[in-house]
Amino acid sequence: MRVGRETKGRKGKGVTVIRGLPLGGEALTALAASLKKRCGSGGTVDADAAVIEIQGDHRDLLVDELDKLGYTVRRSGG
Repeated sequence: MRVGRETKGRKGKGVTVIRGLPLGGEALTALAASLKKRCGSGGTVDADAAVIEIQGDHRDLLVDELDKLGYTVRRSGG
């Protein structure tokens, strides 16, 4: 699973993107809700592609949180 930051197609606004999650449906939505609450920001879930987007640059926090939950996480991008 990779955690990165993207601004493409968002008018310069950055979002943190989590890709490669081995979850789907309700589990993915529940994980996204807890991560958004932890970051204190909004976001969205693309269940078809198993992608979570969280508004703002929260890469370090999300890598730590996902690591605590037992996921193998790599940080992508600069």
